[in-house]
Amino acid sequence: MGLQGQLYTNNDTQYVMLYRHILTSDPIALEPGQRLRTDRVIVIGAGIGGLTAALVLAADGLDVTVVERADEPGGKLREATLGSARIDAGPTVFTMRWVLEEILAAAGASLAAELTLRPAALLARHAWSERARLDLFADIERSADAVGAFAGAAEARRFRAFSARARSVYRALERPFIRAQRVSPWSLTRDCGLRGIGSLLSIAPHATLWQALGAHFEDGRLRQLFGRYATYVGSSPFQAPSTLMLIAHVEQDGVWLVEGGMHRIARLLARLAATKGARLRYAAEASEIQLEGGRVAAVRLSTGERIEADAVIVNADVASLAGGKLGRDAAAAVPAMPRAGRSLSAVTWALVAETEGFPLQRHNVFFSSDYAAEFEDIFRCARLPLSPTVYVCAQDRDGGADRAARGPERLLCLVNAPPTGDTHPFDATEIEQCADRTFGLLRRCGLTVRRRPELTAVTTPAGFERLFPGTGGALYGQATHGWKASFARPTARTRIPGLYLAGGSAHPGAGLPMAALSGRMAASCLMADRSGRSPARRMGGHASTPGSRPAATPGGTPTR
Repeated sequence: MGLQGQLYTNNDTQYVMLYRHILTSDPIALEPGQRLRTDRVIVIGAGIGGLTAALVLAADGLDVTVVERADEPGGKLREATLGSARIDAGPTVFTMRWVLEEILAAAGASLAAELTLRPAALLARHAWSERARLDLFADIERSADAVGAFAGAAEARRFRAFSARARSVYRALERPFIRAQRVSPWSLTRDCGLRGIGSLLSIAPHATLWQALGAHFEDGRLRQLFGRYATYVGSSPFQAPSTLMLIAHVEQDGVWLVEGGMHRIARLLARLAATKGARLRYAAEASEIQLEGGRVAAVRLSTGERIEADAVIVNADVASLAGGKLGRDAAAAVPAMPRAGRSLSAVTWALVAETEGFPLQRHNVFFSSDYAAEFEDIFRCARLPLSPTVYVCAQDRDGGADRAARGPERLLCLVNAPPTGDTHPFDATEIEQCADRTFGLLRRCGLTVRRRPELTAVTTPAGFERLFPGTGGALYGQATHGWKASFARPTARTRIPGLYLAGGSAHPGAGLPMAALSGRMAASCLMADRSGRSPARRMGGHASTPGSRPAATPGGTPTR
């Protein structure tokens, strides 16, 4: 009496899920050999990693509650609202399409049916001055022709060789690293197999990205262009490992424009998770993960409400957890995150403005005149760069042919910044000086942006610290500096039973697709621990089973 039994089958293993009626206190009587499985999961944070984990677990029949301190889903995949305009104010590049295709397919949905996606033929427009411009395209030969016209036939040949090597690096690392639940130098070598050892040895991971680019390009501007890929994971090209050249291949493999904006991805995952039974609670801030007997027992909200849980997935920056933002006991789940190891922060301007001069594309990069000094300022001097590189996402441009702006357009302008938002105020005077340098560079490259204060929203490292406490405004977890850094990110499991990690600060790394992979890995580990099975070593077409990437599906990389 007071119990309902249901036979549940998952991956050929049968479980009996027993539900107690709220109004009864009858004891649960188990049949001989029957095992009670607990199913209450709380996901802290509705970023991409948390939403992915919630969708996977809810689709598997677990009782999932997502608590999010903001008023809407997305985390760093956020929007700024200026008047009636909604502007992507976080990641602006959608790559690794295959990741979401696999996740949605496992949940019985289709990415193509849910979102309208268009491939970008022109990946980005780059500028060093009003005359020095270079476009890169999804088509390698078209890019090679552009490189040849920009820097000469020899550099075009070097670009083709670089692209081939980037493809080789990606193929060597996709299965044993990107898809792997847990990685180490030994496991990476083991999982590459005999045929992959040669590719692995050719990667030269002990070299920095900047050093590797020097072996490929003689034109310093091309080293600067491809060195920028280190910033996609919040790092300096002068300290990041050469393996990050794989991003070149991934962008060539597909950059997609999302009709309605990038934030639609977060809303889609939230809606699908809800249709599978997950409860999403916004404006609900978790303040403490409570333990009993050394394992997860509950989550307490800032209102004092206590929600019991059998497992918790933390979709927040690992530094926030380690710093005690979710309670002293939970802080022991992961090693302390050193401030010196933080990744880049940023100063961003989301604005609606009229532009003139430079023919903007969807993605545009205006380069610093002294790239080394830019990263010295940020990582050694902990100050806003005196000569910044500027990224401009023109969100009303379609990634195709040039067109003149017709009236005001939606822009996101970004410069890299030190992750010191918890110790430095970044006052109005300092930010206005940064704006003078930022928009001054744009003018020197031929672009005039007519800013209006009422249609401009500025976010500084201090603002990012308020949005994502305990990070100093760092946007990518730990910086990927040195060849060991890629192995230093915490994986889904923590030191505390029942407590798991998801998000860009956990393995496999920063960026929207990587965060989604981390959420799927967290769900897989949780389900494996729940059933007593060993988790799959690699993530394939389903949340907890190995598989292979669909051959015809485009890929991607961490986002800008």
